[in-house]
Amino acid sequence: MGVLKRQSPSKGILYVVATPLGNLEDMTLRGIRILKEVDLIAAEDTRTTRKLLNHYGIQTPQTSYFEHNELKKAQTLLPRLQRGQKIALVSEAGTPNISDPGFRLIRLAIDHHIPVVPIPGSSAALAALSVSGLASDSFLFLGFLPSKPTKRRKAIEKWKDLDRTLILYESPHRLVAALTDLLEILGDREIALARELTKAFEEVLRGKISRVLEGLGEIRIRGEITLVVAGKKRRER
Repeated sequence: MGVLKRQSPSKGILYVVATPLGNLEDMTLRGIRILKEVDLIAAEDTRTTRKLLNHYGIQTPQTSYFEHNELKKAQTLLPRLQRGQKIALVSEAGTPNISDPGFRLIRLAIDHHIPVVPIPGSSAALAALSVSGLASDSFLFLGFLPSKPTKRRKAIEKWKDLDRTLILYESPHRLVAALTDLLEILGDREIALARELTKAFEEVLRGKISRVLEGLGEIRIRGEITLVVAGKKRRER
């Protein structure tokens, strides 16, 4: 068992800052203050973050930090933290490191005893769960389903006997295939399909998987989808 070490107050701070899913009014007051005070903002999408910064008159410089440069960029940001700088990590929307880039930088900061401070706020998973109408006392967040059909079906098979609510993300072009696999493997369970949360065309489709599939019809699904799926009923065991 490792020795617990105190974080050095002389070192910098990494802030993990949640940003709005779409509606800029969802940005917290603390989050705005932190983004103004830090030395640098490490952003998954600097163009999206620029809109947020402009909206609140924040002039802090940005640097890109996304999936494909995460490992290299984390190594370049660490020395700045060690010199005492404060850095805010933000994703394109929602909370960083929740199916978004951030893990490597956060882990690196922790390993070097640099304080990592959460600035909580929007989360698509929790937002969808809160309006799903499904049990929320016990749930499992699964992130994105595997993109390949065989791996996706194997993953779903592992969860079919869980009696807790399942929360997962899916892309628009794989949505129908994913729902079809969920229906075949889990049965016709209650689900909530949330899209465009907090945006102008926000929509939550609720009902049995089969009904939701039918309801999609000619709807052109855009943006990231959050699916909330009822767990297996205990009496079915």
